[in-house]
Parts: sequence; C-alpha cells; structure tokens
Amino acid sequence: LGLSSAKLETVAKGVEALANAKDPVGQLLEKRELSPGLILEKRSASLGVVLVIFEARPEALPQIAALALRAGCAVVMKGGSEARLSNAVLHATIKDAITEFGNADLDGAVSLLEGRAQVAQLLKACDEAPTPLVDLVVPRGSNALVKHVQNSTRVPVLGHADGVCHVYVDKSADAQKAVSIVVDSKCDYPAACNAMETLLFHEDAACAKACVDALRAKGVELLGTPRALSKGLADAPVTEPERHEYGCLKCRVDVVDSVDAAVAHVNRHSSGHTDCVVSEDTSIAERFLRQVDSADVFHNASTRFADGFRFGLGAELGIATGRIHARGPVGVAGFLTYKWLLRSAASHAVADFASGV
Repeated sequence: LGLSSAKLETVAKGVEALANAKDPVGQLLEKRELSPGLILEKRSASLGVVLVIFEARPEALPQIAALALRAGCAVVMKGGSEARLSNAVLHATIKDAITEFGNADLDGAVSLLEGRAQVAQLLKACDEAPTPLVDLVVPRGSNALVKHVQNSTRVPVLGHADGVCHVYVDKSADAQKAVSIVVDSKCDYPAACNAMETLLFHEDAACAKACVDALRAKGVELLGTPRALSKGLADAPVTEPERHEYGCLKCRVDVVDSVDAAVAHVNRHSSGHTDCVVSEDTSIAERFLRQVDSADVFHNASTRFADGFRFGLGAELGIATGRIHARGPVGVAGFLTYKWLLRSAASHAVADFASGV
C-alpha cells in the first residue's frame, strides 16, 4: 500500500512532537513523607514489551514504533498483509535510524512479524513461558480480530471490539451546529471506529429534518425505528440490532423523549467508544457528559475528534474502551506503568512503628 506525501508529513510531525516531548519515564506522580526521613515516591516506568497487531495502514507502523521508543519499551508489530511491503521498508528505515542516531544495542527494540502464524506462535510461547515474554497485546482492526486475540491469550489485551458511536441532538440544539456535527461525524470517514453509527433526536428537536436532509445529500442511507419513520426522519426500517457498527454511509435513526432517555439508550447500546450531545443548554450538556459511561463524551464536537493525533498525543497506539490501564485514544501513556520508590535517610523498620500486619 502507498503512503502519500501528505500522510507521511502528518506522521513525521507526530513523531517530531514525541521526540521533542519531555521524557515520560521516571516522572514524579506522587510523593509523601511517611515518617521523618522516610520518603515514598510514585514514578512512571516503562511497561516492557508490547505486541501490537494493526490494520493495513502503513502510517501506523512509524507511529507505534515512535510511541514505544519514547516510552522506553520494546515493541513487536504485525501489520495487515496488504501493507506487507510498505511495512518492511518503514521497519528497515526505523532500524537504520536507531543504529545511526541511537544505540546499536537497541536494534531489536522494534521488531516486525510477517504472518499470523508467527503471532500465534508468540502468544502460545507467552502462555507457556514461566516469566512474561510480552507484557501487553494491542489488537487494532476489526471486531473479529480483537475478539480473537482476547480469546487466544492470557496476556493482558488493550483495545476495543466495536465503534458504535452516538450523536444525540437535543431540542435546544442550534440547527447550523447540529447539521455540521452530524454530517462530519458520519461522513468525514464512515469506516473509522469514531464515526457516528446511531443518530438520536429529542422528540421536539426542530432541526431534525435539516440534519437528515443534509445526510441524505451526502448519500447516507437512513435506517429508522418506527418512531423515526413516522416523523419522516428515515428512509427504511432498521433491521440490525441497536448495537451495530455499519462502517459505511448508513446510520440508525431514533427518537427519544428526553436527555435522560438519550443517556439510558447510549449506556445500553453504545460500545463505550465516543458519544456526543448537541445542545445549547449547558445543564443538559453537562448531564449527558457526566452520566454517559464512555471513554470519550463530547459536547458540540464531532465524534471524529476521538483520535490521538487530534488530542495532541503526537500519535496513537489505539483506542481503549475498557477501564483498566488506559482509556480512549491511547498515546505514550499506553506504554507506561508506575513503580513505588521508598527512601530512608536513616534506617527504618516496621517494628519501630505501631503494631500492624
């Protein structure tokens, strides 16, 4: 697969931003004095070895490698087979740069696997090894890929299996803003995991027709519930389940009675990726932001902003919808953990303190 000059320039800017950023390893996170002369610190530390399985996007390889190196980690990568040749060239370029400008001993810090069989062998070896060979697996790509990896190893897995994102248009929404946000969320890149898949309207949203007409003009197929169809907000009945990722110019349309109903719908059917409220009523917006339990929750902003580069992270390891270790667009933090350091200026023993376990 090709890598355009514009895309390569964007990748280079992200890598440069990481290179110029403060070293994330060893940063002081907490500090407390447990007793006179006994100081406890919590500092960031490299996670270790990370296996990243990513889709056929050549630009992903230098981004992932740069994030790992910035965090002091080793990374093993497996890209989509369609980008095999491009990935091989990019990998060789990175290894040459490490040797020329870094440390030749780090030559193996960035590795590239060529096939699924090698991934399976590595995961099998990880499960059989007495000590960890890989500390984290990050699968990027289809729902099937993520679930397959999650079911294939005991190594912790960071990722998301679906990108079912919602936009709720409240009755207080500004029509111009609503149209812009809805169209961008669905049409900017329909196949992306942060694209809108379900459009919710308040029963009294005056701009609903303007929003669906704008989507129709962009070629979006509107699949509606009976309530949406009865109001002329959809073109055909929806047959897919509420939690469905279309990944194309299709979206589900539904109507709700209130922001509380919208929140309940989102929390029940969202994949926990990114959800948005369009409203001019601050109290309504804040209720949605606080009560929706997703990794990214936006007010009057397209769901397409859920991206590591747009978040200013320099690059993105992936999107995480879980609650452990990292959540949302994951940058350098995805390659970091922490450690506790305890220093005594004298000699401290637990027996010198009050009795306890």
